[in-house]
Amino acid sequence: MRPVSVWQWSLWGLLLCLLCSSCLGSPSPSTAPEKRAGSQGLRFRLAGFPRKPFEGRVEIQRAGEWGTICDDDFTLQAAHVLCRELGFTEATGWTHSAKYGPGTGRIWLDNLSCSGTERSVTECASRGWGNSDCTHDEDAGVICKDERLPGFSDSNVIEVEHHLQVEEVRIRPAVGRGRRPLPVTEGLVEVRLPDGWSQVCDKGWSAHNSHVVCGMLGFPSEKRVNVAFYRVLLLQKVPKDQPPSRLLAQRQQHSFGLHGVACVGTEAHLSLCSLEFYRANDTTRCPGGGPAVVSCVPSPLYAASSGQKKQQSKPQGEARVRLKGGAHPGEGRVEVLKAGTWGTVCDRKWDLQAASVVCRELGFGSAREALSGARMGQGMGAIHLSEVRCSGQEPSLWKCPHRNITAEDCSHSQDAGVRCNLPYTGVETKIRLSGGRSRHEGRVEVQTGGPGSLRWGLICGDDWGTLEAMVACRQLGLGYANHGLQETWYWDSGNITEVVMSGVHCTGTELSLDQCAHHGTHVACKRTGSHFTAGVICSETASDLLLHSALVQETAYIEDRPLHMLYCAAEENCLASSARSANWPYGHRRLLRFSSQIHNLGRADFRPKAGRHSWVWHECHGHYHSMDIFTHYDILTPNGTKVAEGHKASFCLEDTECQEDVSKRYECANFGEQGITVGCWDLYRHDIDCQWIDITDVKPGNYILQVVINPNFEVAESDFTNNAMKCNCKYDGHRIWVHNCHIGDAFSEEANRRFERYPGQTSNQII
Repeated sequence: MRPVSVWQWSLWGLLLCLLCSSCLGSPSPSTAPEKRAGSQGLRFRLAGFPRKPFEGRVEIQRAGEWGTICDDDFTLQAAHVLCRELGFTEATGWTHSAKYGPGTGRIWLDNLSCSGTERSVTECASRGWGNSDCTHDEDAGVICKDERLPGFSDSNVIEVEHHLQVEEVRIRPAVGRGRRPLPVTEGLVEVRLPDGWSQVCDKGWSAHNSHVVCGMLGFPSEKRVNVAFYRVLLLQKVPKDQPPSRLLAQRQQHSFGLHGVACVGTEAHLSLCSLEFYRANDTTRCPGGGPAVVSCVPSPLYAASSGQKKQQSKPQGEARVRLKGGAHPGEGRVEVLKAGTWGTVCDRKWDLQAASVVCRELGFGSAREALSGARMGQGMGAIHLSEVRCSGQEPSLWKCPHRNITAEDCSHSQDAGVRCNLPYTGVETKIRLSGGRSRHEGRVEVQTGGPGSLRWGLICGDDWGTLEAMVACRQLGLGYANHGLQETWYWDSGNITEVVMSGVHCTGTELSLDQCAHHGTHVACKRTGSHFTAGVICSETASDLLLHSALVQETAYIEDRPLHMLYCAAEENCLASSARSANWPYGHRRLLRFSSQIHNLGRADFRPKAGRHSWVWHECHGHYHSMDIFTHYDILTPNGTKVAEGHKASFCLEDTECQEDVSKRYECANFGEQGITVGCWDLYRHDIDCQWIDITDVKPGNYILQVVINPNFEVAESDFTNNAMKCNCKYDGHRIWVHNCHIGDAFSEEANRRFERYPGQTSNQII
């Protein structure tokens, strides 16, 4: 027998230690991966439709039973935790009010409160498993980032319920010759299934079904269609000498994929209707029926025309609902008109039905998304409605049951918004950008000409500005314009050098550049060459400045200021022109002084267009001016004639104060960065230089005080209609009464007419 060495015994001893649960009486650490204790016994899945694979209604299986989560107190932090449970890296958003359809079974969690760092949803606070006072109309959903956790095992995740679903709907024209005008409003209904496009059997097809389909395609309503005509058309044979493009739907073997569609009419998507799919082995499909046909009614804005400027006909009476702050047509913060004043809607119980009522009321289709949490920026002023509960059949949001609220019930951080379905017009195919560093910037090229003579060309840069650039970016589907450039030296034009459009002048509300005024086929450009052509830099977000009108009214007063104290003001042109001939330093100027508090309620910081290198130092006031013109102060007669003006040449932009959860970013001192952060405001007190209007030469009478921010549209904003503020004022030569101050778009049209009719109406405010 061979002796065993000490070294061999050491190896055997080490092996025994590894194999045993203890070595020398102490427990050895486990090398097996530790299972997350919080997830034991739980399974998670995303459900509902329509949706993408990384979004949906959150469902949890506990004790063998699947259930949902109530949206009460649900936050993005809770969505982060749930997305990690599902195997994704993080959440990009969350939904409420059963956006992906109501679930079934138990509601497992309510009032879920997470910090976002929890390893499992069981570590979050809640009312307890199965303890809820919600209904499935309040089921929460998540939108996860389409990026999986490395090494994540899918054994605990059921991501998709494997069933067919309608992914997309379209109308295919049944009759056509040549190019058809867009949008297509009538034709065969086709749905996109996983294996391609299929038709829908029309047996049992109703007006409710057509209403849902038209809503998905961006149309507010539908009309009766001559089904008999289509039946004859679809059964006729094609003559041998007939071009195939003459009839797009001749006698053929129809590809039916769907039947038994039964909508109530309030659904936002066809997938939410009762319907049945044909099985692969179904040999007889739609016996005695034919393809479903719909005819949709577009709003005047989207009615097909022959390339001429489209004018939106005004509805009977003034609209009582509008959208603000959206980067694209058909989206924005919902505002409603009450007692002549516009206000917002609280997002409590805000859902797709209410959003769809808004969209159809405005001439769009049904809602793609009901937005909460001021996703389209915060409003200012009154919040008129809360807990709006629509069935989806109402003609107006005001017809829906709702609750009037008090100031304590809701804040503007809960402003509701919508994204609506829009008709496909194809305008984005007639414009493109070239030479830029990304798809969001470049020289603007447009397509002109008719069939057989289409060509791409450039736009003359003369008078091209922010408003024209806003329309170009909107047509491109790229949101807002950061800059509109008249020269594009650093962007290569490639082989496109011809200028095909000039004299473009837009109001900023048009859907495409061909709706703007321009020279037509006659091109006239002051500067020739491809480098003097229009360019844009687009962005999905923009600032939105708003003046606090009540503060102007509260702080306005008259001061007779000695001339010897106005040398700096005169240097910056803050006095009326008659001051040049005054007997300096003797005498005085009469000034109407007031404070200005300018809020940024948009979704991007307001930054001066000019870079630091071009800022101007003003020795008198000891700071840099980053904008040539930031605000105009004017005194107007009732007919709009200007009798006095404040020359506020430029401001030093900074964050004076911010909301509680927002930090200051901009400060003028020490050559600091200038701007106004989202959620902050810049305050110019009534007692600083140039914060006035020189009214020395104004005669007693009734006037309008007007303040306009960013008057030359030098910096892009999401909404320019709220940049002007107006007040009634009455001046008797010694005192001035200032009252009824309001933002330019805060009143109804009738209220604005009354305002301008009685500019000097008396007030209790004597200054």
